[in-house]
Amino acid sequence: MSENEYWFCLTHHTVEGRDGCKNADRLGPYASAEEASRALEKVQERNDDWDNDPKWNDNGPASGDGLTDGTPDS
Repeated sequence: MSENEYWFCLTHHTVEGRDGCKNADRLGPYASAEEASRALEKVQERNDDWDNDPKWNDNGPASGDGLTDGTPDS
């Protein structure tokens, strides 16, 4: 673990160093404080990408659930 790692705390909405809140309450590590400060933006960007990716889209028969005609894939 590098001493120059940063996390984004989901409880306090702040950037923290290694001695911050418990890991379950934060995102990271990130290589810079600037990158950690954009953690929620990055999460939103990824969610938007996944929402618009046909391979991950749950709104149709090609949703990956195995059901196209009402029967599971064999």
